[in-house]
Amino acid sequence: MKHPYIAKRYWKDQSTAMGQSDVMAKSFDDVISLSLGDPDLITHESIIDAAFADAKRGHTKYTDFRGDPELREEICKFYKEEYNMDVKDEEVFVCASACLGMYLALEAIIDDGDEVILQAPYFTPYPQQVELARGIPVELPTYEEEDFQINIERLESLITERTKALVINSPSNPTGNCLTVETMEKIAEIAVKYDLVVIADDIYTSFSYQNPFVPFASLPGMQERTIILNSFSKNFTMTGWRVGNIIAPDYIISVIQQINENVVFTAPSISQRAAIYALRHRNEIQPPMVEEYRNRMFYAAERINQIPKLSVVYPPRGSFYLFMNIKETGLTSVEAADLILREAHVLMLPGDAFGACGEGYIRIACTVNVDTLKEAFDRIEKIELFK
Repeated sequence: MKHPYIAKRYWKDQSTAMGQSDVMAKSFDDVISLSLGDPDLITHESIIDAAFADAKRGHTKYTDFRGDPELREEICKFYKEEYNMDVKDEEVFVCASACLGMYLALEAIIDDGDEVILQAPYFTPYPQQVELARGIPVELPTYEEEDFQINIERLESLITERTKALVINSPSNPTGNCLTVETMEKIAEIAVKYDLVVIADDIYTSFSYQNPFVPFASLPGMQERTIILNSFSKNFTMTGWRVGNIIAPDYIISVIQQINENVVFTAPSISQRAAIYALRHRNEIQPPMVEEYRNRMFYAAERINQIPKLSVVYPPRGSFYLFMNIKETGLTSVEAADLILREAHVLMLPGDAFGACGEGYIRIACTVNVDTLKEAFDRIEKIELFK
């Protein structure tokens, strides 16, 4: 909006499809929203009880600037137990969400005009987060025909003398793809060759359905040049608690701490206590949740592939998103999403919101139960274009 009291860099509308989805969801009284990655499940009752018990015991104040020491200890234990990675306490920072963590990481490493390569299709906020840090986002397209793997030659062709970092996301939002170890090893070679920082957005680590999740930072020599972003939002259905963590070399963590003190000071203390309990009891809490989303993903994928002119990669690889191919309809992503909303009252996000290479797709968030997904696809099947 152009206004003398608004900074000129925000005069151009930069609202996203995700930001507009709440308005769209109110278009009809019976909308089924498959738009946002906010699960219908609530946080496990035991996590809630433990957090509020800790609040009553006095955990309502600022924590240590890098996060509750008990939580940092649990994060270090988690990486050792799950991935045999040695993470030191001074390499851990607890942040008020991984979204904030991405901004903090970029702000810490980017000089004005530095380029950041983004694995695309990408999580919608990435480009603006790079720009907030005064960097230049560069889209690295991946394609369904290549299993949404990063093409190394394509990656190398985008690198310039100003390239500072590469952002990878696996399992991916929005495609659900998982990078193979072979692909990551090739990326590691490129990172060394061009001295790049790799920012690994590891938000969906629990949702890897075909193969166990392997952190990029666990590859030989990569921990020293990788910034890991993780969160409790999706792995523990704790979206509203706003707590995540960053793992990076201690000198980067030190700068991130300085920046964060001028932004939010510390992450919410009660949320951090919830995170401690969640990590300690993950083996009881996570399996039923992961299985529920796995069932939803497989059901939705099967239904999509039964509808003419629609398709999706099968079997689903990871996350709880499906990137539905709508190219045979002859419609753009926006047109197809609008058609489905108007005629079936089902809200999805157009693929072009996730980068130029997302055109021809629609993202589906399997954040409702199978019965609701059945109703959604029953409605979609009745659209004349899909008969």
